[in-house]
Amino acid sequence: MVMTTAPNTWSTDFLNQQDFPTSTLYMVATPIGNLGDITLRALHVLNLVDGIACEDTRHSAPLLNHFGIHKKRLALHAHNEAAASATLIQHLTQGERWAYISDAGTPGVSDPGARLASAASQAGLRVLPIPGASAVSCAVSVGGSALLPSDGQFQFLGFWPHKLREQEESLRHLALSSKATVFFESPHQIAATLLKVAACLDDSRIVMVGRELTKKFEQIVHLKPSQLAHWLSTTESLKGEFIVVISACKQNSGALANQEEIQRWVSILMPLLGSKEIANVVAAITGISKKEAYQLTLEGK
Repeated sequence: MVMTTAPNTWSTDFLNQQDFPTSTLYMVATPIGNLGDITLRALHVLNLVDGIACEDTRHSAPLLNHFGIHKKRLALHAHNEAAASATLIQHLTQGERWAYISDAGTPGVSDPGARLASAASQAGLRVLPIPGASAVSCAVSVGGSALLPSDGQFQFLGFWPHKLREQEESLRHLALSSKATVFFESPHQIAATLLKVAACLDDSRIVMVGRELTKKFEQIVHLKPSQLAHWLSTTESLKGEFIVVISACKQNSGALANQEEIQRWVSILMPLLGSKEIANVVAAITGISKKEAYQLTLEGK
C-alpha cells in the first residue's frame, strides 16, 4: 500500500511581523545558481518594492519573470554605479521603496552595491539587508579541514589578483597566514592560480576547490597542494565559477629553511613568476633575506 500525503503548506503571516518602511533601499540576496535558494522574504520584498535596481537587467530578467515579479527596473553596475545611485536616491527621497540585486548572491560581496549603500546612507536613507545565498558562506560551510586549523576564522580576498605584483603579495600573505583564506577565481585563470598556490604551500595545508556551487555540475574537492597539478590535469571540466578555501599556516619554529628547500622553492616558482617576485615570495616563506633569495633565483636560471 502506497501512502501519499498532501503537499505541505506554510503560513506567510510572519513576513508581515516586520516593518518594511518607505524611503528605504533593500539589499536583496538572490540565488547563486539554484532558483530554489531564493528566500520567502526576498520574494516578499521584491513584490513589495516600487522598483528593482539590477547589476544586469537582462541577467536578472529570467529570475524575476520566473517568480512573476514585474516592477520597473534600473541598471546599476560597476561602470555606472555613481550616476545610477543618484537616480535611485531620487526615487527613495520621494517615499518609494527600492531593492537592489546583483547577478547572483549577496550584493556588495565582490559585486556592485557598496557605493550605492554608502550613497543612500549618506543621504539619510535607510538601507536594510535581505539575507540569502552567498558563495562565501556556502564554501565555508563545507570547508571542513580547511577551516579547522584556524578555528573557523577566515579572510576573504574577493577575486584573486591578475597583476603579478599583487599576486606576489597575495602569495606571500597566503603562505604565512594564520587564518584560512577564501577567494574567487575565473575559469580562465583557475589552473595558473592553483599551480602558483601549490608552489608556495607544503602538504600541511589543505586546499578546497568549489566549482559551480548549487548548480547542476557542482563539484567540491579537498586536496593537498601537491595533488593540485594532478587534479587540474584529470578533472572533467574547469568551466564555471570557482571559489577556493585554503587552510591556515601552522606556526613555524622560526628556523631558516635549508639550502635544498630554498632551491626547491626557486625551481617551482621559476615558470610562474618573475625573478623579483620569486625572491620576495621565497624570502617570506623561508626566512632568508630578499637579497639572498634574489641571488639564488638568478643562479637557478
